[in-house]
Parts: sequence; structure tokens; C-alpha cells
Amino acid sequence: MPKNLQIYDNRFLVYKGKDEILLSKLILEPQHSILTQSYDSRLRMDHRRPHNGDGFGIGYYTPPTLGPDPCIFTSTTPAWNCINLSRLASKTTSALIFAHVRATTEGSLSDSNCHPFSHGSLMFMHNGNIACWKHVKREIALSIGQKWFVGVQGNTDSEWAFALFLDCLEKAGFDPDNEEFTVNGFGHTALRKAMLQTIKLLNGFVDATPSELRDEMVDKRSLLNFAVSDGHSVVCTRYVSSTTDEAASLYFSSGTSWKQGEGPGQYKMERRDKGADIVLVASEPLTFERDNWVTVPTNSTITIHKQTVMIHPIIDEYYNHSPSYTRSNGFAVSKGLVSNAPGATQAITPGNLANAGAA
Repeated sequence: MPKNLQIYDNRFLVYKGKDEILLSKLILEPQHSILTQSYDSRLRMDHRRPHNGDGFGIGYYTPPTLGPDPCIFTSTTPAWNCINLSRLASKTTSALIFAHVRATTEGSLSDSNCHPFSHGSLMFMHNGNIACWKHVKREIALSIGQKWFVGVQGNTDSEWAFALFLDCLEKAGFDPDNEEFTVNGFGHTALRKAMLQTIKLLNGFVDATPSELRDEMVDKRSLLNFAVSDGHSVVCTRYVSSTTDEAASLYFSSGTSWKQGEGPGQYKMERRDKGADIVLVASEPLTFERDNWVTVPTNSTITIHKQTVMIHPIIDEYYNHSPSYTRSNGFAVSKGLVSNAPGATQAITPGNLANAGAA
């Protein structure tokens, strides 16, 4: 077993809707809300670390009159024990929301290490780990521009990955500090390409790990489930730097309304037509409805733009073109990053992509 094997129990949630929604209807009230996921491990296949109690964060975009940058609220208090979260979520609405619960891996317990991270109009979060981190951190620091280097406030691998993403975006001609992009968005294509470049560079840094560290006892597999938004579009990844392993779990659900059923917490995604007025992306499903959730394929991006869902493969040395190829989930399970969700067994097919409004 690799000597740096750790358990990474983070979970995240993304909401993008045609209309605003009360945060509590996503974060607090559903039967398996992200708040519940912070302390209830019934859907987790690995039970060695049952809690995500090392802090949480929510980020959401406000009306344009208040500016393009998102509002971020983070705390090192366990989500289930934070009265301010309940107060805020029950009185706040937004059409684009990020939420994250954390179990400490890289980085200390502090507000500055809680996701989501932000810069200008951009918001970012991560579920997983970057392999060979002590070496890769130095390579990131040497490769990025000065303003991204000094902008890192905490000491997590996730925030350094965000700094690398910002650097990639700038080098592609989309300066994150440019007012036009900040107000009008960078475009989903630019966000996705910067995300792909970030993953490519991280893999290169791992491959460049000094020879004295490159032995059978050092795990070189990274789990890179990222989410980024500019307030207009959302790009998420489900990725592992391996040809044989599954990535950390990721699902999406789309429909025309998100409503509570007869019992408390029994929310359900309703679909009256083929539209996607609401799109959810989550590490674990928020409901136990089998037909509500679709599994995002390993080593893919999921993009939400104008309520259209687009799935693209990440084609690199770890991608397999065979639709029947089977990967092992043992690695992701060992990290605590795979759920055993009874309602999340659908795979991507042309049929359910069409029903999701995907292109």
C-alpha cells in the first residue's frame, strides 16, 4: 500500500437555475442534503472516516447591482453545528450556488482553507487530491505569475490548483482581472480549456517528481473533481490520472422544478418537458430517486451554459475510447470518495442526455 495513502472525504454541490432558489432547499432540507452528508455516511462505501467535519463553505452570485463577484461564507465549525448557516440559508436566494463540506487532508483547519475559493467573478472548489503534493506545490509556485502566487491565502492543494487555473486563464488571453470578462463572463469554452490545461500541467508536475520519490511506495494518482464558475457558466470535471481506476463520484440532475414531496426532506426533480430550468451537480445525490440522477463519466467535463448541459471527454493518456471498458473503484473508495447511492445508477446514454437538455 502506498505510504501516502490518505482518505479524502470532501463533498460538493453546484446549483444553476433559470430562477433563484432558497439556499435551504438545497443545503438543509433534502433528505440527503450536503449538510446531511457532512455527518451521515450511509451512502459512503468507505466508512473509516464517516464525517466531513473540518469546515464548510457556500458561495453564491447576487443580483448584478451588487457587483459580479460571488458572496462567500466559510466556517471551520462543522456544518451540522453552525446556527449561522441555517439563518443564512433560510433567507438567501440565488440562481447559481456552490456548496462544499470538508475533511482536512492537505492544509490546516482554518477559514482560509475552506472552499469555495474566489477571485473577482470566479469561484472554484475541489474534491480529491493532487499526487506527490510536496513536490507539485513547488512546481506550481515556480510556474505561475507573481499576482497568483501572492494571492494564495491558505495551504491546501485545492487553492494552489485554483491559482494555477487563474494563471492558465490569463496565459490563454483571458485576464481574470479584466473588467469586461468579470462582468460579461469568460465564456464556457475558455473556462473548459483553462481547466483542461490545469489538469495537463498538474499531471506533468507529478510526472516530473524527482527519481528518489518515484518508487512503488509513492502514489502518483490524482483525483481531480473540480468546479469553476464565472457567474454565467459552470464547468466541472470528474477525473483521475489513471487508466485503470474510477474517479471520485460525481452526478448530475436536471429538470423543470425542484419540489418537496409528501414527507419531510423528500425532494424530487420534476421534468415537464425536455428543458433544464434547473441543473444540479453533486458528489452524492441529494435524493434517493433512482431516475433523478445520472453518473458523470470518469475523465469527463460537464459544462452548464444557458441551462444546457454538455458532456465532453478529457482525451489524454488516461482516457479509454472503449464504451465497454471497466475501471476499478477501489482507489476512489479507499479515499472515501465514492458513494453507494441507490438512486444514482444511471449511466450517460444518448437518451438521458437528451432528456437533460444536453448537447
